[in-house]
Amino acid sequence: MPQTSRPLRRMLATAGTVIVVIAGGVGGAHLASASAAGCTVDYAVSSSWQGGFGANVIVTNLGDPLTTWSLAWSFSAGQQVTQSWNTALTQSGAQVTARNVSYNGSVATNGTVSFGFNGSWTGSNPSPASFTLNGVACTGGVSGSPTPAPPSSPPSSPPSSPPSSPPAAALPCDIYAAGGTACVAAHSTVRALLASYHGDLYQVRRASDNATRNIGVLVPGGSANAAAQDTFCAGTSCVITVLYDQSGHGNNLAYQGPGGAGGQATAAAATRESLTVGNAKAYSLYINPGNSYWRNGSSTGVPTGSAPEGMYMVTSGTHVNSGCCFDYGNSETTRRADGAGAMDAIYFGTSCWFGGCSGSGPWVQADLEYGLYPGGSSAWNPNQRAFTSRYVTAMLKNNGSSRFAIKGSNAQAGTLVTLYDGSLPRGYSPMKKQGAIILGSGGDCCATNTNQSAGTFYEGAMVSGYPSDATDNAIQASIIAAGYR
Repeated sequence: MPQTSRPLRRMLATAGTVIVVIAGGVGGAHLASASAAGCTVDYAVSSSWQGGFGANVIVTNLGDPLTTWSLAWSFSAGQQVTQSWNTALTQSGAQVTARNVSYNGSVATNGTVSFGFNGSWTGSNPSPASFTLNGVACTGGVSGSPTPAPPSSPPSSPPSSPPSSPPAAALPCDIYAAGGTACVAAHSTVRALLASYHGDLYQVRRASDNATRNIGVLVPGGSANAAAQDTFCAGTSCVITVLYDQSGHGNNLAYQGPGGAGGQATAAAATRESLTVGNAKAYSLYINPGNSYWRNGSSTGVPTGSAPEGMYMVTSGTHVNSGCCFDYGNSETTRRADGAGAMDAIYFGTSCWFGGCSGSGPWVQADLEYGLYPGGSSAWNPNQRAFTSRYVTAMLKNNGSSRFAIKGSNAQAGTLVTLYDGSLPRGYSPMKKQGAIILGSGGDCCATNTNQSAGTFYEGAMVSGYPSDATDNAIQASIIAAGYR
């Protein structure tokens, strides 16, 4: 469960000092003229999970205006930075140096600059004891207490009174963290899923020369930079080869074929469908039979065994089929059908394994392996309903031992519909999840075969823990606020 530290605050106040300034992003140094220097640094752990954490850093410049900056500190417990945004960040041993990037080097007097990062920890996660800005020590006192160490093991159930949900406009992984269920995987081709995220969303490969290009966001927490893809793919065709994980766990999804995750599937076309999200052009991951993506996340945060987890995706009710199986979620590391409970994934499509279905779909169901479940048994659930809108929210959560819930809604407007909330099917308690991540196919694909399903993926995330209903509702509000059209 996330832990938020009180800010660690350090101040420096020196006048007429000659300082060495590290040029942002290139590591060169030059001698600055004598100037007044001073700052405060607020360092706060924003979320924490077993073996990992996220942190936000805010620097306030109290001295003369800066044109470049370099903030340095040391970790005392072996922490390692795994991902950063709004900074060019490097680490050598315990020493960490965060430098400005092209757009945030200038900081006026009394102005602020902020950046964030994700990291790993073992044993404990104390906050840094001191900072230096442009080579000058921050020598002021500490306000607040150091970051408490994360628990030795992840929570097995959600807190009895989760923190209040953030505003509706917050992004999904920020919402999940505030609710006590941090993202362990977050993927999208259309937007950032954390307000601070400024990394890559996906990679495209063009046919003309097999060159690749990573596609990021326009601004931190913003929409995809589709113009970069358009420029790179002009005059040729492109496919999407990788979806990058925004959670900091490194759970990137590669296509299941040669040059990707291995297997017999292929990468999806990169320009099959364009849309608008956040008033900006974006492209979907448009899965046709033969396309699929996969990652073994069993050692990088994805829940295994009977550990609780939740997930959602935004998909489409207008591009579906009955092929097995358009899934997003937890799957087998073996890429074989390994038995009841080996999977815990959202299914969306028109397949109805057990008969008695109402209407023609498509439906949100749970792929738990050896069955697509519309509810807690093989009997058709009368509360199920079809979702045929262009953009659909599909949601699944499973406490791993006794209970799961399925929800769905129009992703442009409306509240979530609870399709089922109750006991796991017979033979699925406890769950036996393996911790791989599947997107676009079933769990027994595609090491030696190819995917048969069709569907569209815009965004989705997986979390450790069982999200509250309030968190689910806030996720839906965030999706609506994104402005899919």
